[in-house]
Amino acid sequence: MGRFLAIDYGTKRTGLAASDTLKIIANGLTTVPTHTLLDYLKKYLENEDVERIIVGLPKQMNNEYSDNMKHIRPFVKKLQSLYPDIPVELYDERFTSALAQKTIIEAGLKKKDRQNKALVDEISAVIILQSYMESLRLQNK
Repeated sequence: MGRFLAIDYGTKRTGLAASDTLKIIANGLTTVPTHTLLDYLKKYLENEDVERIIVGLPKQMNNEYSDNMKHIRPFVKKLQSLYPDIPVELYDERFTSALAQKTIIEAGLKKKDRQNKALVDEISAVIILQSYMESLRLQNK
């Protein structure tokens, strides 16, 4: 059984998360500089069985795409061309950064850790993936 891989794509940094093989729990993997993302994914996909890639879909409150969509579309096309056997799905990422910040605060991390943008990106990827898996469970009920 393969894993799900979530990507919180940013122009500078990208947060990554993966599910367990039963697709119950999302775990943070890391945050990588976006210019190294494809190299990281190549190594990761060589060693892990990934069933599906979920990429955060940047939407605004009015349901329109945010400016980051102009970067995500070409990235998704590149993923699909490099890994045609792995479905790539976009999933609404609204509020994930705010939820990640809240999670960090509730975890009692020090102010310096709360300002760690890489940690926020990784936790955002976890939230995207956990939300995606929850939506699948609700659809299957």
